[in-house]
Amino acid sequence: MPLAELDCALQLVVAADRSIPVSARFSYLTQDPYSVHVTFYVEGFPPVSWVFARDLLTEGAVRPSGLGDVRIWPERTEHSHCMWLELTSPHGRALLTMPAETMTPWLARTQLLVPAGSEEAAPDLDGELSRLLGEVAEGA
Repeated sequence: MPLAELDCALQLVVAADRSIPVSARFSYLTQDPYSVHVTFYVEGFPPVSWVFARDLLTEGAVRPSGLGDVRIWPERTEHSHCMWLELTSPHGRALLTMPAETMTPWLARTQLLVPAGSEEAAPDLDGELSRLLGEVAEGA
């Protein structure tokens, strides 16, 4: 089950001049080649998970991307390069910043696992293993 994971620190913007640290784990599975799974960890609260398109994150690294529940855009300043991630649900809105210098190489690793445009051809390892095990069980 090829997997690319990234643990990183994000900042949750709670006011114009205040943010709190949020730990996040981004996961990419070849069995779900179109998606990025992310789980956010804030001390004192249960983890929160989201799933969105890898293309959305990839595009958001270079230009504003997304409509609706997930929006991502880059920001370059003289001293830093970050990505903004805005998540909206019926329960509220979260605005987070994440380090582009960490996210960009991780996205490149996901492209090595399943290049953009070849997601349909990505191997279904779980399905293939189930098929093979089924054939072995029938033959026993």
